Amino acid sequence: MTVIKFLQAFLPVVIYILLIVLIIVGIIIGIRAIETMKKVDKIVDSVNDKVESLNGVFNIVDFTTDKISLLTDKVVDGAVSLVGSLFKKKKKKRKEIDLFDEDEEEEED
Repeated sequence: MTVIKFLQAFLPVVIYILLIVLIIVGIIIGIRAIETMKKVDKIVDSVNDKVESLNGVFNIVDFTTDKISLLTDKVVDGAVSLVGSLFKKKKKKRKEIDLFDEDEEEEED
């Protein structure tokens, strides 16, 4: 019975000591996590500032590509209409030649 009384007195003390150690370790980990979060926040702010400084460059590149795209679209439209008008002229000439040939054939009959 003495062993049981010893364990009844000793085990709660051991459990309390282990809980105190666990709480202290948790507090230390919490403090380190807060310090790490502060460092991460500084890094994120620095990166954000650098990205904001590049926004002007990105806006210029975006504006330039839009204008180049507009210019190339107009050049392509002009080339397509030029080629289309050349084919229309050839078709008109062929029709006129065909009509002229038909008129000559009718006169020969």
